[in-house]
Amino acid sequence: MKEFIPSAYSKQVESGAVGWQSPSNIALVKYWGKRDPQLPENPSISFTLDACRTKTIMHYSPKIYPGNSLSFDVYFEGEKNEAFKPKIAKFFERIEQYCPFVRDFHFKIETENTFPHSSGIASSASGMSALALCLMSIESELVDSMQDDFFKKKASFLARLGSGSACRSIEGDLIVWGEHDNIKGSNDFYGIQYPDEVHPNFKNYHDTILLIDKGEKQVSSTVGHNLMHGHPFAKNRFLQAHENLSKLQAVLKEGDIEGFIKIMESEALTLHGMMMTSSPYFILMKPNTLKVINKIWNFRNETGLPVGFTLDAGANVHILYPENDSVRIFQFIKDQLVEYCQNGHYICDRIGKGASQLKVKS
Repeated sequence: MKEFIPSAYSKQVESGAVGWQSPSNIALVKYWGKRDPQLPENPSISFTLDACRTKTIMHYSPKIYPGNSLSFDVYFEGEKNEAFKPKIAKFFERIEQYCPFVRDFHFKIETENTFPHSSGIASSASGMSALALCLMSIESELVDSMQDDFFKKKASFLARLGSGSACRSIEGDLIVWGEHDNIKGSNDFYGIQYPDEVHPNFKNYHDTILLIDKGEKQVSSTVGHNLMHGHPFAKNRFLQAHENLSKLQAVLKEGDIEGFIKIMESEALTLHGMMMTSSPYFILMKPNTLKVINKIWNFRNETGLPVGFTLDAGANVHILYPENDSVRIFQFIKDQLVEYCQNGHYICDRIGKGASQLKVKS
């Protein structure tokens, strides 16, 4: 998009440091399938999380050896990490026309998560959005002035080029990404705050994340998205996402929690159904994932309490429930579901307001 390509910068900076902490998010209507450059095949909507965050500090200084090559080091949780470098290098290459200063500096990137990396929680979403926000903080020092709205919009645009779902982690609490006929301002290039009416039932929603399997995913999300090309059910799936988002608009306005749960759970199972019918096919759910799902269904049928689940592209289960019923539902989670978690580990989270800047000493 031309609006994000800067003209010549009006200021110069020598060195410094910036920092952001950015949350993960959990999609209610899932994004699965993309086209170049990192554009979604269908719209999605997500809750922004609060506790599951990536904290990133970016130190920048003039390169010792001027030239056109990228220069950066990555430290993950205090240790130098070479494994992250190829993905970040690809990200820098994608955004160069929008942030040409990336080849002018050497960057020391220090990052850490508040949750296990590569375990079905969207660490790429929080990580890439935090990185994009750091870059925007640097760019804001290179220009005379920058409006806050433009800052967030371009940060979301950049984050998308690192990881599609990252564009939904800049703000909160409900974010839409992907063009949808009935949602004003929705587009494929960056996420927007959901513009329509939301019933109080969906404020302060809880998300307890059961860590069924904290290991590396057997298939990366990038590979999974690419398997939608030529998938026999892809076209109908993309249409279904549009329809479910339309249904969700009415549900959110009316406070229909039962309807909310039906859409959310159907979307989760459809996502995994698309994986199981890809070529090659794969299963990311584990036996304990299915045990937890059945326990949730039984508990909901027996008590009438509005507890539901969703899944990302992994084995972990996100259990979503409203504030008003949180005490009884959380007791059920502790009593009946934690035993299915790896080493009894789970995360208590809730819906958050988006990323925040860190105070950093240069």
